[in-house]
Amino acid sequence: MAGKADSIKLFSFTGAPMRAFHLTWVAFFICFFAWFACAPLMPVIKGEFGLSVEQIANINIAAVAITIFVRLLVGPLCDRYGPRKTYTGLLLLGSIPVLGVAMAQSYETFLLARLGIGAVGASFVITQYHTSVMFGPKVVGTANAAAAGWGNAGGGAAQAIMPLLLTAVVMLGVSQAMSWRVALVVPGVMMIVMAFFYWRYTQDCPAGNYDELRKKGQMPEGGSKGGWASFVEGCRNHRAWLLFVTYGACFGIEIFIHNIAAVYYVEHFDLSLAQAGMAAGSFGLLALFARALGGWLSDRAAANGDLNRRVTVLFVLMIGEGLGLLWFAGADGVAFAVIAMLVFGLFTHMACGATYALVPFVAPKALGGVAGIVGAGGNVGAVAAGFLMKGTGDIKQTLSILGGLVLVASLCAVAARFGSKAAIGAPAAA
Repeated sequence: MAGKADSIKLFSFTGAPMRAFHLTWVAFFICFFAWFACAPLMPVIKGEFGLSVEQIANINIAAVAITIFVRLLVGPLCDRYGPRKTYTGLLLLGSIPVLGVAMAQSYETFLLARLGIGAVGASFVITQYHTSVMFGPKVVGTANAAAAGWGNAGGGAAQAIMPLLLTAVVMLGVSQAMSWRVALVVPGVMMIVMAFFYWRYTQDCPAGNYDELRKKGQMPEGGSKGGWASFVEGCRNHRAWLLFVTYGACFGIEIFIHNIAAVYYVEHFDLSLAQAGMAAGSFGLLALFARALGGWLSDRAAANGDLNRRVTVLFVLMIGEGLGLLWFAGADGVAFAVIAMLVFGLFTHMACGATYALVPFVAPKALGGVAGIVGAGGNVGAVAAGFLMKGTGDIKQTLSILGGLVLVASLCAVAARFGSKAAIGAPAAA
């Protein structure tokens, strides 16, 4: 992969790396916006369908469950077909259930559409893959974290914007029962438009598109480790599974908070739908800088070439996340709850960035496989949190338990340490 960028020229749109950087985070932003567009409207949807707490838990689980399998799939697909084709296909196919959820007429059809929307969450793996092949080892952690962080902000934007969009539709004379359906059409259309731009203006790597490079004999058929081979090699690396756990404990928590925050603020603090949306949205909007900060700290810590300093950064951030989550769970007043949420959210987003700052160095020749495995870990964490809430029947109690589990999971970061000779940019010792 010659021609990787060694710097991030943030306001530049020239050159393949920076075009991919900007278009991939925008595509990811739109996908996350679509993925979580339903969450802030759940109090309205709950009333229309008469949903129970258990049914809401099932919907939240469905929203993230299928993403586990799709994330495992798209990583090797990127190795085989390239991120350009893979992302364009995901945007077009993912728009179908996003538009379909607006036509749901019962709990069952809504649940089925929400399950389909979960596939959109796999966009994260493609984003991380694309920036990893475009940027060199000195800045890849920052590039990965910034692109993912700004994309993740789509979840926060959905929390804040969707209630306002619903209100605007109601003001135009549309009934509330129909207004949430109209509002949910918007992200589906955005995905279709973005698919065109991604196909038109990006390429797979600095040297060009994978299929063209293979025709010229400049790239082995299937990439360094194409498709299934990439996945198998990733599975054989124990660090991939350790980071699978750490990512489940940070990104999994992030997804869980996105899905339950609005309902939590409405039911526990009697906030209005708009107020709850703004409070919940502030958590997601931390991704605008916090995840990038985590990646930057990792890059700075490893500036001397020591990969284990990246591991130490991740461990410290996860400890901060676990303690902050316990604080959030114990907060009584809404002001303290929001402050605690922002503190633990800062550490959560930074830990996500620090995790994927490590991913490119785990098994460089099987990047897609490792990226898919680690990414799937985030959704496994979210699904586990959903089942935990279903079992306890209480969000506050669930948050307390999750805080303790995050502290335990931080030990996996320590266990992922590399050999004493591990150096930045070099393949890791197995």
